Amino acid sequence: MDLPSSDSLPITKVLLAPDKFKGSLPAAEVAARLSAGLVRAGFDGQIVSVPVADGGDGTVDAAVAADFERVDVPATGPTGQLVTASFALRDGVAVIEAAQACGLVLLPPGEFAPLTATTRGVGELIRAAAGLGATRIVLGVGGSATTDGGAGLLQALGARLTDSAGQELPPGGAALSRLAALDLSGLADLSAVEFQLASDVDNPLLGPSGAAAVYGPQKGASPQDVTVLEAGLARWADVAEAAVPGGPARDAAGAGAAGGLGFAALLFLGARMRPGIELLLELASFGTRLDGAGLVITGEGSLDEQTLRGKAPVGVVRAVAAHDPGLPVIAVAGRRALTADELHGAGIVAAYALTDIEPDIARCIADAGPLLERLAGQVAADWLG
Repeated sequence: MDLPSSDSLPITKVLLAPDKFKGSLPAAEVAARLSAGLVRAGFDGQIVSVPVADGGDGTVDAAVAADFERVDVPATGPTGQLVTASFALRDGVAVIEAAQACGLVLLPPGEFAPLTATTRGVGELIRAAAGLGATRIVLGVGGSATTDGGAGLLQALGARLTDSAGQELPPGGAALSRLAALDLSGLADLSAVEFQLASDVDNPLLGPSGAAAVYGPQKGASPQDVTVLEAGLARWADVAEAAVPGGPARDAAGAGAAGGLGFAALLFLGARMRPGIELLLELASFGTRLDGAGLVITGEGSLDEQTLRGKAPVGVVRAVAAHDPGLPVIAVAGRRALTADELHGAGIVAAYALTDIEPDIARCIADAGPLLERLAGQVAADWLG
């Protein structure tokens, strides 16, 4: 573990930028527990909290923590039920979290709807945000229950998807194999809105690395279901790309995000894809908040190989590295599955895990808050003493 040298100046400002501990604590509570633990351990300097997210669950919460206004609206859930979904709004910028309307978290525990789940509610959120004056929409696409290629989103925006008999297709990816015609004449005019796709997923729409093959099983799809969904998405891509000039989008990085919702956003909304954590840090004015800090603490539920592929902690490290002067970044987590060399290679100089003080994983999940405050005490002893 790298510790500050004895002749370094005392740290008077700490910036906390954690992601959620999935299944235990939202990012804002992770930050609050860390802050409480640092204060209890005797740190009397400034603590600035910037809870972060990477486009999935918690993205709206992170935006609200960055002084956006939370807007609650009714929306269609993944199985057609009415849900109350939130988006964040500030100065013409809206942050929409697809999972608020079509997320796995909206399904009953242990239940899935891989063939019929719809993104219609996401389109409804887009309409609501545009109706409130949003001219830039950041669309976070993690954690969805859907594999409909964004067809439901298009239907909510006014498109008609019909079969050979002229009947509107039912929701979900399975029905897309029956798609005969796409009518865009009623599509809402969103040409004045800039769309950005916040995602760390670079999968294409189709194929062995596509939405159905890679993410379908995580949403409850059997091997047979994956075959059905792949066929539906292929038909959707053929019809959709024929209807929109400008070239195919099926092979674009991110087209497979959120079960192909990325495809619809890229093709029909002209969205530009950017790493979710990069966008959220930008919206939170992260660089400005770093001024005067001597230490940055980031983290997430599990520090593992996924972390190294651009998850929130690595995004924080990159943002800190771009700041002048550079600052040490340490991480906290529920569990740590990376070696010291892997952490250092990612720019994380030290990492602390709840399992360091409580080896029982179940207790770490159940008592994450108090344990995190204890862990913060160890951070304070090592770095702020």
